[in-house]
Amino acid sequence: MSNDFSEKFKISHFFDIEKTKTEYEGELSKEDGEKILEEAKSRLKELQEKLYADGSKSLLIVLQAMDAAGKDSLIEHVFGGVNPQGCEVTSFKTPSAKEYQHDFLWRQYIHLPEKGKIGIFNRSHYESVLVCKVHPEYNLSEKVWKNIADFGADFWNNRYESIRNFEKHLAQNGTKIVKIFLNISKDEQKKRFLDRIAEPEKNWKFSLGDLAERALWDEYQKAYETAINETSKDYAPWFVIPGDQKWFARVAAIQIIIKALEEMDLHYAVLPQQVVDGLQEAKEQLENEA
Repeated sequence: MSNDFSEKFKISHFFDIEKTKTEYEGELSKEDGEKILEEAKSRLKELQEKLYADGSKSLLIVLQAMDAAGKDSLIEHVFGGVNPQGCEVTSFKTPSAKEYQHDFLWRQYIHLPEKGKIGIFNRSHYESVLVCKVHPEYNLSEKVWKNIADFGADFWNNRYESIRNFEKHLAQNGTKIVKIFLNISKDEQKKRFLDRIAEPEKNWKFSLGDLAERALWDEYQKAYETAINETSKDYAPWFVIPGDQKWFARVAAIQIIIKALEEMDLHYAVLPQQVVDGLQEAKEQLENEA
């Protein structure tokens, strides 16, 4: 995993060409990784409670990946132990008619986490420079542009600039941003698609449209590379995680999130002495009850 994009990011640098896989090949075993995950979930819950108590900052986690990369299951396994009152997941599908009546960032803005809370975007504003870059005709639904020919280099540069400005504004106003790209291989996606077809309880996760998007794999890889290079900044870094082994992706993701929370310098509220004295009096009163 990495968020160091001092040089141009290339997906191929995180990809084993011979094995056509994006796997973790270190010494950590799956069993040890699962133990680490369980221990880390306790730490994450503790930090989330501290974030809530502090009440001055928020954490936004952006998850992006190709279809079947495991975003849903990562959210389930990483955040399964946190207090649901302090954490909200928003999944962004095709924009609605109402959302198309606003600028492309509007629907994300209204789902940003409140201070003291964690917000998780399952897909996000990056769809506007990913799926909409592969399918530029989708941008016509915004009704600002009349022809696909309008979507040249200037259009996309403006989109990246808007995203950078949006994220910088959030960071300057108390929102910590962590962006995670689950880097799944094409072979692993094929395997997971076949699993979804073979298991009736997973059929709902697959649609024929998934195959049409899979046929555009190379275009999507190029769109991801460009988006990450254009928008990975100190105030909103991208982290690239090998996605072929779900257990490792979960362990890596939770450690990244914990580190982000620890860097936020969170504090429990310090009560005024008058309140502390009042608590002591209340304690004594309760203990002296008949």
